[in-house]
Amino acid sequence: MTQPAVSTCLWYDNQAAEAAGLYCSLFDDARIISEHPQRNAEGNVIGTFLIEFELQGQRYTGLNGGLHYKLSPAASIAVHVDSQAEIDRLWCALLANGGVESRCGWLTDRFGLSWQIVPRALPRLLASEDAAAASRVMQAMMAMIKLDIAALEAVARG
Repeated sequence: MTQPAVSTCLWYDNQAAEAAGLYCSLFDDARIISEHPQRNAEGNVIGTFLIEFELQGQRYTGLNGGLHYKLSPAASIAVHVDSQAEIDRLWCALLANGGVESRCGWLTDRFGLSWQIVPRALPRLLASEDAAAASRVMQAMMAMIKLDIAALEAVARG
């Protein structure tokens, strides 16, 4: 397989393989592509240096780079879903074991990676020709932690 011209590299202290394993377990169309070992001066494998993985066709590289850099909410992975059940499933899985909720459908997982869990209905509701409805949806979304599709649709209806 030819490597894509553009992919995303995510910097971890030393948990890239664990993070990639979690992320791949959450999506049907996900896989570990390759793992590159880290070796000591004697040539012995002491861990993973790079792990390449794919989530629904998007390639990522997890780099165990140490404590020098940290992931930040300035960059996040947005996941667009069809149902509240899918929002709830991803939300719980990504928060497990130390993740932190933010607002407006954002969270940070236990590895420090930011995610946006977004219902596909949201852009449609925000783009309504009814400016008042779109404004109500925006205000409701801004007040939410985890997005609630039924609540957003209800405020859109007035």
